[in-house]
Amino acid sequence: MKNSELLFCAIFLGAITFSAPVLAQPGRTEPIADKVRLAKLKAAVEVSIDSPKVHKAYVEAMGRENPNLEKQYIVWMTKYPKSAMVPYSMAKAFLDVESPKAKPYLLKAVAINPKFTAAWVGLWIDGLRWGDDATALNYLTKVVETDPYNASYAFSYAFSFKSIDEEKWRQMSLDVARRFPDQEGGAQALYWLGVLSKDKADKLKFLGLLHDSFAPEKFRWSSIGMSSYFDMLLSEDPEKALALAQEMVQKEKEEKKIWPDFVRYAQSISKVNVLLKEKKGAEAMVLLDSLKLPSYFQFNKTLPVLKAQANDVDGNTIAAYDSLIETFIKRPSLVVKEAILGYGVKLGKNAVQVDFDIWTSLNANAKIATPFTNLKRYLTPGTASLSDYKGKVVLLTYWFPGCSPCRNEFPHFENVVKKFKGQDLEYLGINIVSKQNEYVIPFMKASGYSFTPLEEVEGRIKGNLDNGGAAPVNFLIDKKGRLIFSNFRTDGENEDDLELMIKMLMEYKV
Repeated sequence: MKNSELLFCAIFLGAITFSAPVLAQPGRTEPIADKVRLAKLKAAVEVSIDSPKVHKAYVEAMGRENPNLEKQYIVWMTKYPKSAMVPYSMAKAFLDVESPKAKPYLLKAVAINPKFTAAWVGLWIDGLRWGDDATALNYLTKVVETDPYNASYAFSYAFSFKSIDEEKWRQMSLDVARRFPDQEGGAQALYWLGVLSKDKADKLKFLGLLHDSFAPEKFRWSSIGMSSYFDMLLSEDPEKALALAQEMVQKEKEEKKIWPDFVRYAQSISKVNVLLKEKKGAEAMVLLDSLKLPSYFQFNKTLPVLKAQANDVDGNTIAAYDSLIETFIKRPSLVVKEAILGYGVKLGKNAVQVDFDIWTSLNANAKIATPFTNLKRYLTPGTASLSDYKGKVVLLTYWFPGCSPCRNEFPHFENVVKKFKGQDLEYLGINIVSKQNEYVIPFMKASGYSFTPLEEVEGRIKGNLDNGGAAPVNFLIDKKGRLIFSNFRTDGENEDDLELMIKMLMEYKV
């Protein structure tokens, strides 16, 4: 159930995409020192022991990490043994700071009240942090059993089958869309079907169905999905992309309007395609240079290829070739590599010569990776330093157990890394939240992931391996300890790109 992390990102973090790193800053509240006010809040809890509102006020006043808070709740659990809200409120305080201490209190809550949906939700989220996907799915099953008419939970349950049974995921998601035509969960199901389907035709079909079934001006997930739909149509059918953008201009409600710009993008790409057919490369390049697409657009991968084509139709194949190499060393992809090879052949170069040219540029930009030393190992005694891995390619990721985008990325890393089993590749993961240490070893054992987990040292100098306090942030270091590729992400659509990067570092002697 590894891809289930996407839904966690989508539902609970409110993410539009799953590409951006998240900061490792669990929520905190400042405790209140006023003893009279604390006493009043405590009394309010005892008057309304099953009220979530009074518990929340008391927890925030005490401070979630105040040891006296837990002591008080232990007293209340003895005094009010039939109240599930008491252990749940303590669990919620721990959940809010992503603490593994939440689990026993959640279990107490559902033991008292097996129909307590919020507690089952907490157990589901917590289960993902332990890496125990099977148990997390069992908890999620309880969530939908106790609240079968909640569209978001129905979506989440359907989504959990994404990596277990793709066809079941599809059918269950379509069923959610049919069952909840007036709720965001129905739109959300179609959105993720469109975004995550591997087949291009399926993507277009599901995003088109989202447009037709859930009015974008009414449903947030449909509004978000139209950006993805437009992005795909820019490559597949610019005229249809233009029609969609013009439609959305009339429906857009947000203060910051985006669709007028999208209209211009579609008009420009349509004109570029005409100019390229007419062999007017210089005019096409002017339009392409003026395009400043959103960073999340997949069309950004196509843009440098179109620019290269504009150079080539004007007879400047060398400029086309060189520009794509420059693009590749910043953002490697199989699509760009194939385009480079195509222009290389046109220039009379073979594959070996093309690879040599790429490596010449990579070498010119390579820098010695800032070393880390004496980071504590979790699974074996002792510490690790970057120098320990000299002579190996190092895939380095920053993560923490509460980071759902990290957990989403791990299966894709694993799919690639296993192809290099027995070779000189080291896969390291630096946990940047030491307060979640208790999760790490169980997570590794339950998930079966192959990376070596290391504990971050607060305040160390990271240099060019700096993650900015966020995760996931990824780097690839060559056998001589030089940083070659950085700040890339890997998902179900671009595993081939990561494989290409690792293979290059494996094969080339520098």
